[in-house]
Amino acid sequence: MPDELKEKESVFWIPIEKIKPNPYQPRTEFDEAALKGLAESIRQYGILQALVVTRIERESETGTEVTYELVAGERRFRASQMIGLREVPVTIRREEPAKVRLELALVENVQRQDLNAIERAIAYKRLIDEFGMKQPEIAGRVGKSRESIANTIRILMLPQDMQEAVRGGKITEGHTRPLLMLSTRPEEQKELFLDILDHHISVREAERISRRIARERARKVEDLPSAETRAVEERLGNVLGTRVEIHKEAGGKGKISIEFFSDEELYGIAAKLMREREERIENERLTQATEEQFTV
Repeated sequence: MPDELKEKESVFWIPIEKIKPNPYQPRTEFDEAALKGLAESIRQYGILQALVVTRIERESETGTEVTYELVAGERRFRASQMIGLREVPVTIRREEPAKVRLELALVENVQRQDLNAIERAIAYKRLIDEFGMKQPEIAGRVGKSRESIANTIRILMLPQDMQEAVRGGKITEGHTRPLLMLSTRPEEQKELFLDILDHHISVREAERISRRIARERARKVEDLPSAETRAVEERLGNVLGTRVEIHKEAGGKGKISIEFFSDEELYGIAAKLMREREERIENERLTQATEEQFTV
């Protein structure tokens, strides 16, 4: 085994005060209760997985000063500080460029699902803005699709209060999609955001509301449905459990649009329509049989 690989896999015990936090750590939110639980586990069983650090040497007036910078293991580091450990086990990497340190910290947290959506978005954006990485390159590093990277970064387009709601877990990352659909309509966006908070609206329902707003705004004034047509739309929507639109054309013609958001929902709508048809046929058969009975 090469000496370099042996050194990389070796575990050393170093004073905790010599370790500095990673300035490129993408994670900014740490759950205090979870940290206390981890600290208690470390108190009982020790640190089961060594921290990863880089060794940094700096020349000073008194000679060479050696410190260490975290690459991975921020929660273990903080929990160890919490219970007053003097030394911690580490594996030492060679000093990496800033981009690599950010990338390593990002990959570790993404793999562990430790980052909230805002932290991920900020980290992705830093890799793009500060280090010139492209979205496909980031996607390859963290094991996500390019579309996923792009959608996450778009969350930073939301107003600050909505970003804070994501960061604080008040709304989910899924809720950001319908909110972003209303980016050019801030009043409706704010109204939908408050409805999600106040009424605990699901992601699917928020998407339906957002699509409805966007489509109604896109319709020409003369194409807006009458009160009677709107009533029929609502009745059909209630029966099918989804958004229904009726588009009338000249000469009394028109079409009905039925929304669905997945194959499962499509099959469910189809089943409801077939059931309605079968029930109607059965009712007509029973009615006819009854009429024939009385006729005879």
